Amino acid sequence: MDVRFGVMQLTMEPLEEMLASARAMDEAGMDTVWLAEAYPWWRKHGMEARSSTGVAAIMARETKRLTIGWGIIATTSRQPVQTAMDARVVQDAAGPGRFILGFGTSKIFLNNTKTQTKKVLGPTRDAVNIVRGVLGGERFEYDGEFYSADVPPLAADAHAPREVPPVYIAATAPKMQALAGEIADGCLTPSITTPAFVRYARGNVGPDIDLGCTVVASIHESDRDRGRDGAREIAGMYLANKVQNIQGSADTLLDLAGLEQDEIRPIAEAMEQGGRLAAKAKVTDAILDKCRPIAGTPDDCIAAIEEYVDAGCTHVMLELWGENRQEQIRLFGEKVLPQFRRG
Repeated sequence: MDVRFGVMQLTMEPLEEMLASARAMDEAGMDTVWLAEAYPWWRKHGMEARSSTGVAAIMARETKRLTIGWGIIATTSRQPVQTAMDARVVQDAAGPGRFILGFGTSKIFLNNTKTQTKKVLGPTRDAVNIVRGVLGGERFEYDGEFYSADVPPLAADAHAPREVPPVYIAATAPKMQALAGEIADGCLTPSITTPAFVRYARGNVGPDIDLGCTVVASIHESDRDRGRDGAREIAGMYLANKVQNIQGSADTLLDLAGLEQDEIRPIAEAMEQGGRLAAKAKVTDAILDKCRPIAGTPDDCIAAIEEYVDAGCTHVMLELWGENRQEQIRLFGEKVLPQFRRG
């Protein structure tokens, strides 16, 4: 399976900034942009959450060839029939073959809406079945454990896409990864994925499914330290998140990275007290190295990507951060991606 390249875009930034980055990805030859739906937790850190489904449709219009992925929306945030309706809008905006639908749990969303639950496998299975059934256009009736649907067939003369997009499932825990391997077209791993976690996930999802791996990333043309600067910042943000929002479910992720809660708790405390730059200052070189970023010079990034691909990653998802991100996107497109393109 050929490796594909995308950028994970958090939807907590101003719309025009996100669109400018997407246009840069399109020009740089990236395969995908993944919209990670942000939630109001980020308000504590000077950012505002925006809907992935809304941003996706606008982004599709602003780009020409880039595939737009929801990476992810929570299965509990929308009834799956509504999700299918949102998907149709993105399909209309993007055209054939330019949309991937991604589902996940999102514990931040569950916390913000006070809907915490341990029941995640059933809603995910129901959501995947219903979305595919509705988008398929045939008469569809479904009675699930958590969600149900009763939808008439799409008339032959209706002006609407008939395409059922690929459906991916974001998964950290082994049971959810196994479900992705069973029913989905792809599996997406969380931030702070390392090559060791890629091997773990590949063992759970099986050999054939597309495995998209979210890896903290940044690049500079010639200065390794400056090239690691953005990865240090995004690593700090997400290590804080592991402590504050998803402690427990991320234990295997952190264990495989060789990170302990006591080691990263000062990062979370700094994030809470002083924001992301304060958290960044607590990410030592040793901690950043354990996160195994795709960061530094182009040669550093190529070597890191080769390690991820060897571990079983088929879809590199760069969690790109730091200054001059559009320039970073250009550098990845010009200096890194050609090393992994056939022909």
